[in-house]
Formats: sequence, structure tokens, C-alpha cells
Amino acid sequence: MFDMMKMMGKIKEAQTKMKEAQDGLVNITANGDSGAGLVTAKVNGKKEVISVNVDSTLMTMEDREMMQDLIVAAVNKAIENVEVKAQEHMKNATEGLLPNIPGMDLSGMM
Repeated sequence: MFDMMKMMGKIKEAQTKMKEAQDGLVNITANGDSGAGLVTAKVNGKKEVISVNVDSTLMTMEDREMMQDLIVAAVNKAIENVEVKAQEHMKNATEGLLPNIPGMDLSGMM
């Protein structure tokens, strides 16, 4: 027989674990670079930019537009890299919490 109270407890546990996993995303970081390493960016699992470093050789006004393009490229690459790490973190943190119900894809929650 279906135990509704047990199921509700499992859902509450899953919500708690999901929140803990999401809070842990801030500790996951990834780097991206562009221009053969002249510009590097670091982002966390919440897709927040933590730092951007620009090589001093790009610090002239003539290279300003190129430098801006390289910064955008480095940040975008770092975001791509951290997405993979964040998905793996969420998968590991929430593994086995809810039953595998055919047709119910929860991957969008992560």
C-alpha cells in the first residue's frame, strides 16, 4: 500500500538536499581563457564572475577593442566550463533522492 507520509518525507528530504547542493555551487569554480592566455576569467557554479585577469601587454588604448572581445570570450568559456562541473555536482549531490519515474525528467531543475 502507498504510504503518503513516507512519500512526503522523501520529498522534503529531496528539497533539503537540492537546496544544499545549490548552495554548494558557489564553491565550484572554473577558468576560461582567450587570446592564447592573454585574458583569463574565473566563474563559480552560480555563473558569477569571480575574477578577470588581463596580461599587461594588452593595456594600450590601441588594443582596447580587442581586449574587450577577449574578456567576453574568456568569461563565456569559463561559464561553459563551470556548467559541466555544476551539473556533475548537482547530479552527485541529489543522486538517489527521488525514484526514477518514467517520463519525469528533473534535469531542468539543476
